Amino acid sequence: MRIDIITVQPGLLESPFSHSILKRAQTKGLLEVHTHNLRDYSNLKHKQVDDYQFGGGAGMVMMLEPVVNAIESLQAQRQYDEVIYLTPDGETLNQKIANQLSLKGNLLLLCGHYKGIDERIRTHFVTKEISIGDYVLSGGELAAAVLVDSIGRLIPGVLNDETSALLDSFQDNLLAPPVYTRPEEFRGWKVPDVLLSGDHKKIDIWRHDQALERTKERRPDLL
Repeated sequence: MRIDIITVQPGLLESPFSHSILKRAQTKGLLEVHTHNLRDYSNLKHKQVDDYQFGGGAGMVMMLEPVVNAIESLQAQRQYDEVIYLTPDGETLNQKIANQLSLKGNLLLLCGHYKGIDERIRTHFVTKEISIGDYVLSGGELAAAVLVDSIGRLIPGVLNDETSALLDSFQDNLLAPPVYTRPEEFRGWKVPDVLLSGDHKKIDIWRHDQALERTKERRPDLL
């Protein structure tokens, strides 16, 4: 899979893709992540990419031409399955969306900034709009990092144990059950006996029951 990201702050994306699972995915050749500085596509002398909004009002707007130049330049090199705009008023990211996007070949992400992008870009180029929650960030870079992480870990071969992703919260509309590791007892706090029993059928039943109970308690809306 290849993911291209258009941004006015490429430095914000250096660290998230240089460590842990996403670094491993790229090292294995399973995932490519490329950032593109929007200012490189500005035709103005000082590489300006924002301007005042028509009609007045506070805040600047990302200009039409640099964004269109960037998108069309990248589209000339490859076909994208989705052109995704990270925006607070987009569809809220969930595990189902991450699963679907992990099956794609090429994705192009556009990070919003300032008061957002010229609406004509959304109308004529963007195919999907995604939000990571009901709050506003300074820009779409951190949202893009979240989206890439949620997708990248699902690509076959990225995780050492591929079944791990299948047991994540939200995969079956349930939260994940409690987990324990050594020591078996600490300050009198014991690991549930069933997890030490070696009976995998009983363990699976226990985990499902615990996941169901936790979901009822914390996120009944998922049921």
